[in-house]
Amino acid sequence: MRIGSFHVALAILGSSVPLVPAFADCKIVELAELPITMSGMSPTVTTKINGADALFMVDSGAFYSVITPASAAQFKLKLRYAPLRLQGVGGEAEASLATVDVFTFANIPIPRVEFIVGGSEVGSGIAGLLGQNVLNGIADVEYDLANGAIRLMRPGDGCRKAELAYWATSEPYSVIDVDWVTARSPHTTATAFVNGTRIRVMFDTGASMSILGLRAAKRAGVKPDGAGVVPAGPTHGVGRRSVETWIAPFASFKIGGEEILNTRLRIGDIGSLDADMLIGADFFLSHRIYVANRQDKLYFTYNGGPVFNLAASPVAQAGSEPSPEASPQSKDAPEEPTDAAGFSRRGTAYAARRDFEHAIADLTRACELEPTEAKYFYQRALARWHNKQLPLAMTDLDQALALKPDDLDALVTRAKLRLTSRDGSGAGSDLEAADRLAPKEAEIRLEIGETYLHADLLAPAVAQYDLWIAAHEQDGRLAEAMNARCWARALWGNDLDKALADCNAALRLSHNSFQILDSRALVRLRLGDYDKSIADYDAALSLQPKSAWSLYGRGLDKLRKGMTAEGQTDIAAATALRPMIADEARKHGIVP
Repeated sequence: MRIGSFHVALAILGSSVPLVPAFADCKIVELAELPITMSGMSPTVTTKINGADALFMVDSGAFYSVITPASAAQFKLKLRYAPLRLQGVGGEAEASLATVDVFTFANIPIPRVEFIVGGSEVGSGIAGLLGQNVLNGIADVEYDLANGAIRLMRPGDGCRKAELAYWATSEPYSVIDVDWVTARSPHTTATAFVNGTRIRVMFDTGASMSILGLRAAKRAGVKPDGAGVVPAGPTHGVGRRSVETWIAPFASFKIGGEEILNTRLRIGDIGSLDADMLIGADFFLSHRIYVANRQDKLYFTYNGGPVFNLAASPVAQAGSEPSPEASPQSKDAPEEPTDAAGFSRRGTAYAARRDFEHAIADLTRACELEPTEAKYFYQRALARWHNKQLPLAMTDLDQALALKPDDLDALVTRAKLRLTSRDGSGAGSDLEAADRLAPKEAEIRLEIGETYLHADLLAPAVAQYDLWIAAHEQDGRLAEAMNARCWARALWGNDLDKALADCNAALRLSHNSFQILDSRALVRLRLGDYDKSIADYDAALSLQPKSAWSLYGRGLDKLRKGMTAEGQTDIAAATALRPMIADEARKHGIVP
């Protein structure tokens, strides 16, 4: 596959020449600085595919650069056979190859660049992944996500024995050995310790949150059913299956000279990857990292904030704060930007770490410096919303859309915000506009469908799910989408046989999911298959005992079977948890 063009193009970019302290003959040439904007917990960079803007996530855990199948269709790329399969969290995925006639990267147009086509969508508006053929395949890599940058660096011959944490002029830093990078083994891997047990870790910016594999957790004495372990929801990777995760307590996590005592880590099945743990974007945000490939070493310093994202659900933008002992003492602070773009990048990094006060301050500065740039108002709207400043967030969304009326993300976000204030009409108008503007293959179709469903507009929700599922048959969120379409049809009371097929397919991809079992139970209730519906509700309630919908549905099943006392008991329990449950069900014709 063609990678040489990247190397040739970037070799001519040498600019700054920082000196490493105590090694006067060590000079490091900066080949390129990639401006990184955090999209949630994903580090993204803007490129061009045949002249059209394309947002890519920088993924140090991807062995090669990838375009998603839906993005390949959107950019009208021709696919051809590839004798390979992608492997990652959630299993394997089929792959093809596509050639981009002109790929513009770091402001350099590069002719005829090959990409693998396959895997799951990364996030709304993200076309794919920039992998190790762009990163470790060129030079050393410095990850400075807190300052909105990834730098490709080339050290001189005088740097072979130098300590390359050149920015750490006053604070201590850690250095660890990393495994030798080859074409067959391109990932950055090293050794760490959990509860004193040696583990192999892979540094992976493509993982939004660090995750320890179940086998390694077991070696360290921790299991999903252990004391203090709590469910943390599903996640997904390259494969079609979703993977359940948990937050578990650990006595210690140690990497290099940094040790965190009495901490918590996310655990889950990471498949057959050649590592025990993925060190994700949460760790990269809280550290400045230099991967010295010629030395086979990695240098890092701590920036501040939580080291690991411990959100209860992996789809959250950033993690809940860990206990104070879960983070080492702050040693470093982000650098001061000089322009609007710099304030935007630092602001989104603050937002990813849930430091919304500093995020809003930086994004306000970006809006002041470039008041005609819509994306800065959109970014500030997200930060203000997360900071519970809803009227201000709405003002920012209005301004973003006044500047750029076709901004899909802003339209869908404003629709969601309007729903929180019960402005169903305004939300519907925004969703209709987004539907008209979005390519039929677009990732955002799933989000539009979810918003329609939240607005109780079931027919258009199903239509959006139809479009997304047709274009994302290999996606890791397929089970989620099929369950959502099943639930929408169950509430609607329409196409119930199709709804049942969706739920069955979703369960094959995501075993023992409470949400899917609850959806299928409602379908079976509406079909009059009360015994199977009760069995599904029983299974759902074993996983989520305080689900009002499951209790209410099971109560209706029992009433219709003549089990009056048992049915009324379930309905009373559901009403105690959710007083309006009967009214909500009645709107959809679901009555005793």
